[in-house]
Amino acid sequence: MAVDQDKLNEFMGKAIGDIGAALSANMVLLGDKLGLYKAMAMMGPVTPAELAKATKTAERYIREWLGNQAAGGYVTYEAETGRYWLPEEQAMALADENSPCFLPGAFQVIAATFSANPKIEQRFKTGKGLGWDQHDHRLFEGTERFFRPNYLGNLIENWIPSLDGVETTLTSGAKVADVGCGFGASTIIMAKAYPRSTFFGFDYHPPSILTARKRAKEAGLKNVTFATAKSTNYPGKKYDFVTHFDCLHDMGDPVGAAKHVKRTLVKNGTWMIVEPFANDRVEDNLNPVGRVFYAASTMVCVPASLASNGPALGAQAGEARLRDVVIKGGFTRFRRTTQTPFNLVLEARP
Repeated sequence: MAVDQDKLNEFMGKAIGDIGAALSANMVLLGDKLGLYKAMAMMGPVTPAELAKATKTAERYIREWLGNQAAGGYVTYEAETGRYWLPEEQAMALADENSPCFLPGAFQVIAATFSANPKIEQRFKTGKGLGWDQHDHRLFEGTERFFRPNYLGNLIENWIPSLDGVETTLTSGAKVADVGCGFGASTIIMAKAYPRSTFFGFDYHPPSILTARKRAKEAGLKNVTFATAKSTNYPGKKYDFVTHFDCLHDMGDPVGAAKHVKRTLVKNGTWMIVEPFANDRVEDNLNPVGRVFYAASTMVCVPASLASNGPALGAQAGEARLRDVVIKGGFTRFRRTTQTPFNLVLEARP
């Protein structure tokens, strides 16, 4: 078979870009952990020596790190002065934890998936699953740090207002269950925004619930409670509003989870399902966002569902498959209320 040299060169260029990106993920982790981005955001243009002094790190390592960051476009280098700076746009993404586009959490997730590689390699051969709780601890923290900015930017301003009548109910005072809450980022954001409502966060992972309780205490919230429970048997009834954020596709029994939501909702209650954005056909997901989600799904989402003998919907399940789960759960009304490049927001009613 004859090789098209231009196509080979094009592919090699893509591969080199991926190699650089993969190696540079470690650089982002270091910049986040050592406070390098936050220091640069405050200091303005700096020399390696100045940054090293400010962060109590070794200048020689800082020089190499800055070279990598400048080569990747994460920081800017000025040859005339030998100084580096973090542009405001990059500072938003790398240094501001309350920014809606804060990214370092995603790199913690990447680190956790590399740690899981030996286990997942075996699952490729056996077809068995790997529970969420069996992953490196960086997955739990990284997932919260990656998802929280998106929730901060969209949940109160866009997603809840897109639902029929829910914002008014929450403002007046409602009973809410946030299922699969993890560290409680989504629960806490809602509890702060709607002080007259009462929120219950549930997750089957005890360490995450302990962290969620700590976060709620630090925030001084009195209207939120966290408890360890599964999606198919969390306690309580007559919830006005139930939410699942980026977790339904991971579950071993998503239809069972849907049935339990219906059992625990009031007659005219609302179930909001936030899921990774996906089209229904594979060919329509072959883009940068789909690439990220298919990789995460391979390493985390599909194994999590298979660990409980689930259907392994995956992070690219798409609206049609999610609709099927919801309808099988006994709901009669289902619609997409809004979306972002990373999320589908779905509303289900009995």
